[in-house]
Amino acid sequence: METIVLDKCPRAETERLILRKWEQRDLDGLIELCGHPGVMKFFGAVKSPEEAEQMLGRVLRKQDQHGYCFPVVEDKQSGRLLGFCGLNVQETDIPIGPCVEIGWRLQRDAWGKGIAMEAAGIWLKFGFEILKLDEIVANAVVGNQRSENTMKRLGMIYSTGDDFIDPDMDANAPLARNFLYRITKQQFLDREYG
Repeated sequence: METIVLDKCPRAETERLILRKWEQRDLDGLIELCGHPGVMKFFGAVKSPEEAEQMLGRVLRKQDQHGYCFPVVEDKQSGRLLGFCGLNVQETDIPIGPCVEIGWRLQRDAWGKGIAMEAAGIWLKFGFEILKLDEIVANAVVGNQRSENTMKRLGMIYSTGDDFIDPDMDANAPLARNFLYRITKQQFLDREYG
């Protein structure tokens, strides 16, 4: 059974996960997450503790501004930060912005356990049923097959012709090219409620 409690930054719980806003206490977990080479393979180099702290500051500011920013995924039993998964307001000048995107990044030992699917399903439902969004997008670096597979399992559809180069990277850099998936409210509702 899942429960969703709303405030400016929503909190949701499933049998095994707590999905919640970021707090300063999450820094150690974020340092662990962003310091793992396998986790960071498609996000550039691993981040130093100082870079992870700066990232947390940016996330907290966006969370205060919009109410959410890739919320924390916490193990309900242990309280360990497993990563993040959820919605984010994309405001940058990349071709998909401005929009609301869904994204995830999990600790390496949390991969392959359905955690991204479980958490992302909750946030899609929140986005379409509570926030009344018309569309949610997701993007990832070309070659990130695990993320692409998750997008497909969520019912998202590849957006032909919308691949883009990350404007913060050299166009020829290995991680510069991104693909885009989309799901509309109607597609989600048809899938969720048949």
